[in-house]
Amino acid sequence: MCNHYHNLPEALATIESWRDYVSHFDETPPEDVWPRRNGVIARIADGEKILEAIQWGVPLKMKGKRPGTTVTKRITNVRNLNSSFWRSMLTNAENRCLVPFTEFAEPKPNAGREECWFTVNEAQVSAFAGIWRMTEEGPAYAFLTCEPNPLVKPIHPKAMPVILQPDDYDGWLAGDDAEQFAEPFPSQLMALVE
Repeated sequence: MCNHYHNLPEALATIESWRDYVSHFDETPPEDVWPRRNGVIARIADGEKILEAIQWGVPLKMKGKRPGTTVTKRITNVRNLNSSFWRSMLTNAENRCLVPFTEFAEPKPNAGREECWFTVNEAQVSAFAGIWRMTEEGPAYAFLTCEPNPLVKPIHPKAMPVILQPDDYDGWLAGDDAEQFAEPFPSQLMALVE
């Protein structure tokens, strides 16, 4: 499950038709993105395309181990599209977003904290299929995962992020059926960076 990715700020301007919005950041967008930290999302707000930096990981309050206590987990990846926790965000176009990235990591098997990095060939920036919502702690986002493709599977056999084709950006943001996008990205269009 992807819990680390890079997002080169200068590459954000290469997202077709979003380039005018890169300058709207109050500070330089984060390059090294981890859960509970800010990452960049692209979304439609009041009919306009915007890029903004918000927290990665949607808070979910759960029962604690001791009676009467609660624990807040940050959910970064969306696998079960039928979960009631995600359903309202997935069915409302206003909660859809793109999560730009330049490369993402999966843990290297049996190698401690070492990671394997994946990129999309011939793309300075690509986008995960994301969802976001306002929480008590401010806006937060997560992105969809799916079965891994043949390139990712030997490293992480459980899942990989849903990477959108540029032609699918508008459909995803418009609220088209989420399940049609939850497909592994073609491995021949990706590379493993050692």
